[in-house]
Amino acid sequence: MNDTFRAQLDILADQGRLRQFRPLGGKEGAQAVYEGRTLLNMTSNDYLGIAGNMELHRDFYSELGEQSLLERYALGAASSRLLTGDSVLSHQLEKGLCRLYDRPACLLFNSGYHANIGILPTITSKKDLVLSDKLNHASIHDGMLLSRAHHKRYRHLDYDHLRAILLRERHKYERAVIVSESVFSMDGDVADLLRLVELKKEFDCLLYIDEAHAVGVYGDKGLGKAEEYGVTADIDMLVGTFGKAWASIGAFVVCSDDICEYLINFSRSLIFTTALPPVVTAWNLFILERIAGMGELRRRLRQLSATLRDELTAQGLTTAGSTNIVPVIIGDNATSVAMARRMQDQGYLIFAVRPPTVPAGTARFRLSLTAAMRWQDLQRLPSLISEALRANED
Repeated sequence: MNDTFRAQLDILADQGRLRQFRPLGGKEGAQAVYEGRTLLNMTSNDYLGIAGNMELHRDFYSELGEQSLLERYALGAASSRLLTGDSVLSHQLEKGLCRLYDRPACLLFNSGYHANIGILPTITSKKDLVLSDKLNHASIHDGMLLSRAHHKRYRHLDYDHLRAILLRERHKYERAVIVSESVFSMDGDVADLLRLVELKKEFDCLLYIDEAHAVGVYGDKGLGKAEEYGVTADIDMLVGTFGKAWASIGAFVVCSDDICEYLINFSRSLIFTTALPPVVTAWNLFILERIAGMGELRRRLRQLSATLRDELTAQGLTTAGSTNIVPVIIGDNATSVAMARRMQDQGYLIFAVRPPTVPAGTARFRLSLTAAMRWQDLQRLPSLISEALRANED
């Protein structure tokens, strides 16, 4: 059996698809230490620069004391929320999110993955249909597979295709759930939430939107694309995560009271896992109180992203999307790995993203910008990537 595992790993290595851990240190601001060198971190999901913000962390830990040590800063909840792992902090966080989103209910999960594999199987049965964007995150696809519902994938951002499936299939099922990310994590493009709301209403569906890469970054209060488009109230289950722009861990869903109570009673990824540690929940509350006031960071990030995308295009490079996730399509796996090493030699922490994370033949750099960066940090990058690509072709 070990020989079989080794053979499969060798095939991945030959294809340039072998994955390995890469330990980082010295994370501060937009920089990180990798293999002994301090590099500009272009791979992080720390979109607002919170994870590397020393001042914010000092403010958070300034309240640490004997009385708050276990209640706010303990490292383990030691139980499921449905046993003894629940806390006042968790309820404060859920109520705070309800107020921000102006929705009746909110429920915490331990991660975006826990949410996506826990919600879909809970709310659907074999009498139901789930319709998912083809490029939705792996956790959404896994949630569909765990569900007993029938499921179909529509072409990425192709809402005419989605409508055609609904016309053909909707009448066969009791419930239908449309599932999409708002900002897609590898292409940096954005779902048309207005169109999805229209289709939800036309075909009497539930609408499930994963805002993992939008929460904190978009909307006047940083609540995501749903806030920006003014459709928060039309989304039946809006999932957000704390692990990206909030620089933490965990996730939440805002929804109706009935859906929330149903998930508490039937969602296995919620019921059968230890609750988030108090220190994590306290940090999420700390950021909750500040996220709406981070508008300047959001504006800076939008401008930085637009400028980089324009410069990459000017260099003749293939990019896509409209967000702070800026892909540069390389194509070949081995070429993308070799070019990433060249970028590291030039001071940029970039790793190649390869299949199966992205479709075959579209290996790429996923340039993830944060509000802690400055244009002078990035201005050499488009020409360096262009030069490296030309050198590889010669």
